Amino acid sequence: MGRRKSGRAIHGWINLDKPPGMTSARAVARVQAIVDAAKAGHGGTLDPLATGVLPIALGEATKTVSYVMDGLKSYRFTVRWGEARDTDDAEGAVTETSDMRPEPEAIRGALGEFTGSVEQIPPDFSAVKVGGQRAFRLARAKVAVEIKARRVRIGSFELADMPDPDHAVFEVRCGKGTYMRSLARDLARRLGTVGHISALRRTAVGPFREADAISLDYLASVGHSAPLSEYLMAVETALDDIPALALNAVQADHLRHGRPVRLQVPGRRPLAIIESLDDGDMLCAMADGRPVALARFEGGEIRPVRVLNV
Repeated sequence: MGRRKSGRAIHGWINLDKPPGMTSARAVARVQAIVDAAKAGHGGTLDPLATGVLPIALGEATKTVSYVMDGLKSYRFTVRWGEARDTDDAEGAVTETSDMRPEPEAIRGALGEFTGSVEQIPPDFSAVKVGGQRAFRLARAKVAVEIKARRVRIGSFELADMPDPDHAVFEVRCGKGTYMRSLARDLARRLGTVGHISALRRTAVGPFREADAISLDYLASVGHSAPLSEYLMAVETALDDIPALALNAVQADHLRHGRPVRLQVPGRRPLAIIESLDDGDMLCAMADGRPVALARFEGGEIRPVRVLNV
């Protein structure tokens, strides 16, 4: 998370449309500087080559980043058949070539093998840790490493277009930790050729959508002059899938000071929301229309996990 020695206490999310050629960390730094925010972070890394939805958390919204990173993601990417690259995308060096070009029927027939719960080996140039070091640093140093396969969830994998024999465009809906570069690499191998990603765009992350994303240029043009409401989304946007519970002022004060709030009181009818909760479920506690805390339901009471000072 980026933290400035000075800056405004801004709390909320900016749904950034990240431009190509920029790291996610650099995009966060640019947004933070434009709006003069004291604290910022992002909800899921995008490769420099990639464009699209990069949710950027400001202030207290940084406490909800994990919920965005755990959310479903959607991508649209183009595979360039016939060339394998060491980074599995267009930025790397060619390591292998093939004259084989798959037909649409063969591609569609193979996609089912890459949906559901599947094992995937992350790219050599990735942020996963191997022996305590980032894999991409070892790859840059030409250190041979073995990256272990891990299980990921791919909800849908569809062929969207084939503009020419060398390229195919795909759309994917997937869970946390899925690498599109690995998906492209492995599909090409399955089809008897090699390939890499030549273009990649993220179209959704949890509740953040491509249609609502704003560019850095737009933000730079309005960031210091326009009201925050023109580009800032509420802290609780990241908690779309978490039940919200309205509290009174006394209950809210208890949570803010780290004390639990009892929801099941002997002799009183339980709140309707309790009937749908199990021990361990998370809630977004609200008061006066503002989030108070992320809280866990346990034993008939809610206990604060992260207090939100909005």
